Amino acid sequence: MNLLQGKVAIVTGSGGGLGEQYALALAGAGARVVVNDPGSGRDGIGGTITMADTVVKKIRDVGGEAAANYDSVATMGGAEAIFSTAMDAYGQVDILVNNAGILRDAAFHNMTEEEWDAVIAVHLKGTFCITRLVFPHMRERGSGVVIGISSPTGLTGNFGQANYGAAKGGVWGLMNCLAREGYRRGEVDPFARVFTVVPVAFTRMTADLPQFSSEEAKAQTDPKFVAPLVVYLASDLSAGMTDKTFSVMGSRIREMRMVSSHGATKEDDGGLWSAQEISRRMSEILLADKEAASAG
Repeated sequence: MNLLQGKVAIVTGSGGGLGEQYALALAGAGARVVVNDPGSGRDGIGGTITMADTVVKKIRDVGGEAAANYDSVATMGGAEAIFSTAMDAYGQVDILVNNAGILRDAAFHNMTEEEWDAVIAVHLKGTFCITRLVFPHMRERGSGVVIGISSPTGLTGNFGQANYGAAKGGVWGLMNCLAREGYRRGEVDPFARVFTVVPVAFTRMTADLPQFSSEEAKAQTDPKFVAPLVVYLASDLSAGMTDKTFSVMGSRIREMRMVSSHGATKEDDGGLWSAQEISRRMSEILLADKEAASAG
């Protein structure tokens, strides 16, 4: 119950689904939580204070501390309001979970500029905006944890979600870079630990995917299964670790990494390949089945 006692967390997009579970779990571990959600639909349209307020009430009803914020992360102005909510209420931010997101699915040949921009703005730009404010604060205080929420679509792709995949892949790339900037020059330990979590869970964002069509599949991928990993990463139990990516699907947690094959090296002719030589040796260049099995 006291694993995160004294800590303050911001969880963007925490009025429902995965974000709500993160907020509840962090509060249950003792953190004071800023519950951010503009209350829009899955497509980002509309808004209501009800979603954030409901989660805040759940936290307070069991003795926790929480404050609601209804701004969008998609602009620096919105991010400033979110950060100000935390600073005005609690005076610090120790944990940032970048969870906010929307969907505007369309096959790429039908996707509009507006559908592209809207999704990129919330997922990727939104992660930049709020992290850009929180990260220097953590640097000044000498500690903090930043967690980016990515998606299998961002790492391996999915039909009809080019905008979402690009955004979620971008979140992963941003977290990878941020992890390297979490160190002060000459210091061995990071002032900010940075992680990426890749959930597979049944939420309103994934409700129409065929893999969640059965009640059994929905139960096995309940968002509650992802929250304990977020609490662990946010806590001192993960001290000394940073720059890691984890996949969670139901009760299974895995580390994910970018892998490379052993490859092939051209020894003659100054090392300059021809297209025909590359073709002949492609079996050496490709990731071998045994390498892929080891990586997986």
